[in-house]
Amino acid sequence: MSERDLRLVAAADVAPDSRRGGELRVLLGPKTVGSTSGFMGVAALRPGERIAEHYHPYSEEFLYVARGAITVDLDDEPVPLPAGQALFVPRNVRHRLRNTGEEPAEVVFHLGPLAPRPELGHVDTELVEQRGGS
Repeated sequence: MSERDLRLVAAADVAPDSRRGGELRVLLGPKTVGSTSGFMGVAALRPGERIAEHYHPYSEEFLYVARGAITVDLDDEPVPLPAGQALFVPRNVRHRLRNTGEEPAEVVFHLGPLAPRPELGHVDTELVEQRGGS
C-alpha cells in the first residue's frame, strides 16, 4: 500500500458530535476518508448518559463495546452489552444506547451500506437529552 492510499484518522482529531447524546466521532467515512460503502466511529457515554432512540432505513449497524457496559434498547427490548461483546442492529429497528454501568463506556460502531443521501440515513424517534441533562 502506498503512502497516498493510507488514511489514518485519530479519534482525538475528530470533533465530537453530541446532538443525539453522548459523544460520537465518525472516524472513517465519506467526509474523512472518502468511503463509499459505510462508515465507522466511536461513541463515548458517561454513566447514566444515552444516545437517543433512532433507526436507520438504509443501513445495518454493528456495535462493539470496547470499554464499560451499555444497554441497547432494540424496539423497546433491553439488551445488556458488556465490554468485549458485539451486537447487530438490523435496518429499521429502533434503538438507543444507554450507559447503565458505573464507568464511562466506549462503543465502536459501523454502519453500511450508506444511505443515498446523509439526511436519509438516520431517523430520530425521541427527543435528545443534552450532556449535563438528567
